[in-house]
Amino acid sequence: MIDTQAIRKKILDLALRGKLTEQLPEDGTAEEAFLQIQAEQIGESRKNKCLLPMSEDEVPFEIPNNWQWVRLGCVLDVISGVSYDKSDVTSNGLRIIRGGNIQASKIVLDESDVFLPEKYFDEQKIVRKDDIIIVASTGSSTAIGRAGFSVNDIPDTMIGAFLRICRPKSFVYAHYLHILFMSDYYNRHIRELSKGTNINNVKESYITSFAIPFPPGAEQHRISEKVKSTFSILDTIDALQSQYQDNLATLKSKIIDAGIQGKLTEQLPEDGTAEELYQQIQQEKLALEKAGKTKKSKPLPPISDEEKPFDIPESWKWVRFSDLMLTVSTGPFGSMLHKSDYLNNGIPLVNPMNIVDGKIIPSDKMMVSEESRLRLASYVLHEGMIVMGRRGEMGRCAIVNKNEDGWLCGTGSFFMEPSNCIHVQYVIVFLSTIYAKTYLGGQSIGMTMSNLNHTILTKMPVPLPPLAQQKRIVAKLEELLPLCEG
Repeated sequence: MIDTQAIRKKILDLALRGKLTEQLPEDGTAEEAFLQIQAEQIGESRKNKCLLPMSEDEVPFEIPNNWQWVRLGCVLDVISGVSYDKSDVTSNGLRIIRGGNIQASKIVLDESDVFLPEKYFDEQKIVRKDDIIIVASTGSSTAIGRAGFSVNDIPDTMIGAFLRICRPKSFVYAHYLHILFMSDYYNRHIRELSKGTNINNVKESYITSFAIPFPPGAEQHRISEKVKSTFSILDTIDALQSQYQDNLATLKSKIIDAGIQGKLTEQLPEDGTAEELYQQIQQEKLALEKAGKTKKSKPLPPISDEEKPFDIPESWKWVRFSDLMLTVSTGPFGSMLHKSDYLNNGIPLVNPMNIVDGKIIPSDKMMVSEESRLRLASYVLHEGMIVMGRRGEMGRCAIVNKNEDGWLCGTGSFFMEPSNCIHVQYVIVFLSTIYAKTYLGGQSIGMTMSNLNHTILTKMPVPLPPLAQQKRIVAKLEELLPLCEG
């Protein structure tokens, strides 16, 4: 895979150093042009404040001899956003752009945008063509200073209080400044100065006093055209790579689907039948019930033909998910754990966020004491169990390893003990299928977050092969799937 993002950063860096384009004598110098323009635009008395003499120690990098270091405030105006009373928000009128509208260097209008009445109108705060809108106040250290570029006038649209308009002056080629605002040179500067304990803020002086490399106007244009053409090629590469990755993901899912439909492995008479295996599982569960180690579960209705999503070999059997498990349990209720119980060093809790790519990744901020584990002993995980998220992405699961024995199931997870007659990796493979994720996701409940309940999971139809074939299916997938990596 080509790292196009790294290439973009390098292109921008070369552009600001004058290494992307040729310096032509007929361009003249940036200093000559700048002094002439400044005299015309803001008067003789202020022009020398914009040119920026710098000692060798202060120069962040070398620029061509006909370029000039200038202060950013001399080539653009900074305009603050509008503050408003929330009670004035309406469904039409003046659209207000907020931080969420600045995405991938663009200004994206959204159905959730707020509007204000005409009394808030301010001509200077209306978004114009070539405006650079930056996020000036946010709790995110990566979003602070993020810039979006307006390619057209946006009528009746103003910026909110947490944004700033950086408006290029008429004599500046605006797209050259767009290049600057996309660069690491700008981002490092603004993020370093804007750091806050909870909120990061961009003061106007952080922008206006910023030293920038300034080429002659003709070269600004050539730099802009070069960046545009290069980025266009990189956009094409991105699209092709995305399509390639999508195709790989589709291929992998098709291979897994073929596996759980019995199309990757041979049906061997010596494997026996899934019906025989099913009866062994039932005997195992009955023995545990008689020993008082598990509770007797209520029988579920037979699987109807309408519930079967695809055909399976004759030696296989459709079963309910609960038929494969000795126990299926939900993590503790939220009321049983409180933030005051959390430690930075203790026994890890396993919530959905801790299940990543089939592995459990504990968080050192969500651990509990030995006393809490004793109190919640019925939620302790043991080696060989499956832990599965019941919020967010359905089917995200992992097998509990030896070193994870004794950790605690969190409130947002299921934990289950598979039958000893089942190859546990086959269950993991099944839960990764589009069928399983669609079934669980489609059946889940919740308005703002998908929540999977116990009944939905246990009722899910599962194709059950004989044990020997389960192992062959997993082995075949382990052989084939790495071939699909990009």
